Amino acid sequence: MLKKISIITITIFVVSILFSACSAFSPSQSEEGMDKSYVMEEAAVSEAPMDAEASAGESDFSNVPEMERKVIKSSYLDLEIEAGTFDDKILKVSNLAEKNGGFVSSSESYSDAEGNLTSGRITIRVPAEKFDFILDEIKNIGKVQSINISGQDVTEEYIDLESRLRNLEKQEEILLDLMEQSKSVEDSIHVQRELSNVQGDIEVIKGRMNYIDNMVNFSTIEVYLSEPSAIKTSSGWGFLDALKRGARGAINVLNGLITALIIISPVLVFIAIIVIIVWAIIRARKRRRANKE
Repeated sequence: MLKKISIITITIFVVSILFSACSAFSPSQSEEGMDKSYVMEEAAVSEAPMDAEASAGESDFSNVPEMERKVIKSSYLDLEIEAGTFDDKILKVSNLAEKNGGFVSSSESYSDAEGNLTSGRITIRVPAEKFDFILDEIKNIGKVQSINISGQDVTEEYIDLESRLRNLEKQEEILLDLMEQSKSVEDSIHVQRELSNVQGDIEVIKGRMNYIDNMVNFSTIEVYLSEPSAIKTSSGWGFLDALKRGARGAINVLNGLITALIIISPVLVFIAIIVIIVWAIIRARKRRRANKE
């Protein structure tokens, strides 16, 4: 039975290669050939039939409808808005996405020195068919500083994934049939191992296809909004400002000196103790000398 399974596994591999090659010319014919026979001997494949099949595929290729192109659209806008309107503008972008069937993917805001929110960015996902409309609406929210629109064509990748998925599904069908025909536990384990690998590959391909579909169906728009920076003006000679800066500098210097004294205070205390001891010793000696004289 193991020998039979090995032969059938090799046959599956050969059939998979033939199916992938023929699907590029005539998907309908290759699927029909696979349905008629799962097992083909290598000696039966010759150059003449392959040429005939290729020519037949080329003749029917014009009748195959073209697949709708899959393009992932994205855009980035940098807008300057009026002072004090940041909260209202970013909320307007959010509402614009939700009203048109989209949603907010991420959002972050930044505050100025006074604690007021004056800038930030928001990323929205919107239906692809409303991408241009929503983009025009966002442009009217503020003054456009810069804009970038890009599109990634993933049609070729998607077609390749579909072809690989059909191939793996055919292999899955054959392995399921073998599973039913297995007569021993060892054969069942062997087939189950191959089946698990095939089903794992199927799930990976389906996951990638779902991700591409999601990115194609919902376009991404990132918007950066910022209020104009406030310009500070000074009046008169600026005597009070200079006085404030001088006082602030003196306080900083004084704070530095106090900090330094606090840091070196243990060393100063230790030195003072040594000086006192030395002075006491010297004074005691002078007294003894005076008494002797």
